[in-house]
Amino acid sequence: MTGDGPDGPGGPESAAPTGRTVILVLDGFGVGAMPDAGLLRPGDIRADTCGHVLDHARTALGRPLRLPALGALGLGLVHPHRDLARDTLLPVAVGRAALGYPGADTFAGHQTMMGADFSRVTVARLNDHIDEVTSALKAAGHRVSLLDGKPLLVVDDTVLVHDNLEADPGINWNASGRLDDLPFDGPHGILAIARTVREVAPVARVIAVGGHADGPLPLSVRDGDGGTVGLDTPATGFYRNGGLEVQHLGARIDHTRQLPDLAARAGIPVTLVGKAADILACDGAVRRPAVPTADVLAATLDAVHGDGPDGPSLVVSNVQETDLAGHQQDPERYGTVLEQVDAGLAALVPLLTAPGDRLILTGDHGNDPTIGHAYHTREYVPILIHGTDHPGRLRDANSLADVGATAAAALGLGPDDLAAGTPVVRVSP
Repeated sequence: MTGDGPDGPGGPESAAPTGRTVILVLDGFGVGAMPDAGLLRPGDIRADTCGHVLDHARTALGRPLRLPALGALGLGLVHPHRDLARDTLLPVAVGRAALGYPGADTFAGHQTMMGADFSRVTVARLNDHIDEVTSALKAAGHRVSLLDGKPLLVVDDTVLVHDNLEADPGINWNASGRLDDLPFDGPHGILAIARTVREVAPVARVIAVGGHADGPLPLSVRDGDGGTVGLDTPATGFYRNGGLEVQHLGARIDHTRQLPDLAARAGIPVTLVGKAADILACDGAVRRPAVPTADVLAATLDAVHGDGPDGPSLVVSNVQETDLAGHQQDPERYGTVLEQVDAGLAALVPLLTAPGDRLILTGDHGNDPTIGHAYHTREYVPILIHGTDHPGRLRDANSLADVGATAAAALGLGPDDLAAGTPVVRVSP
């Protein structure tokens, strides 16, 4: 997907980097259902996170959401809602991206966006691979059995290996144990069991979870959607009893072919803000983890201020509270966070005026707070690029990987160095 500039589609290839590139990800911000959104839940074909949040504001607040910065960045050109501006005087290129990975998941979305090849990652229930997982655990010296004939494994009479019930069915698997029974770390701990499962799992994440439960874990096992069976983790008491330990084991990825690591190895300063600091790999990055939107925006502004006007830099920030509002099915909170983001953008955009500066605003999936369930929704996400040499409307991208490739081109890294992705707008010399 490329822009149509004076040099033809996309313009000429990039030369040396000159400015700062900021990627701001609104977690769970979709602009309408993808064609396959209803395959798992038929009602999701009506998902439209952006549109439904705007509609709710008119009803609940009696006024449109105040989003002048998002309007100026071209959101209204991507989503034709009556409350979004259609015109922008800023140098922006705008379009949409399909997700480019299976399901709708924050971890997979960010890894794909940064250039990972997720072609071998699948959506699968544990039962689809239970023989393979059982064999791997037994080969590692563990005792393995089914729990009451259910497609859920009991390892060493203590740890449950099961479908994750808090994400879409088949996205993630868990290895869960009580810390009163065994340690989290160590050669025979919960994490070691999860790592063995990770070696054969085709899904995006295997999550090791250890905590203090109110009772035996099998009492909190229940059926989930889509034929899954797993542990109802909130019901165990893990989240309220303190001492929770969690480690996410992602699908095997060549992080050296992702945008942050490529930039750092090229001597470009990299800052990861918010949830991006937790889920993206880059040994050379400055990490600023945060959840409150005000903190994420402040850290993003600090990173841009600190870089100064000279030389390239990369900042990747994630606003998580939009996603949390979607999970809570709270469209009013979602709208409040969007207005907070808009105010932050109004402060950020004037800082990115040097030649070569870029702001790319996008999402990682949808999370429609009016859809009637707490799962992510499989939606297109916006691509709003400020500072492009070729403003205009872009054709739809096939993958979020194209966002990372666009940033790589702006930084002079050469998008071919990424594992996946094609620039949506190339950079003029």
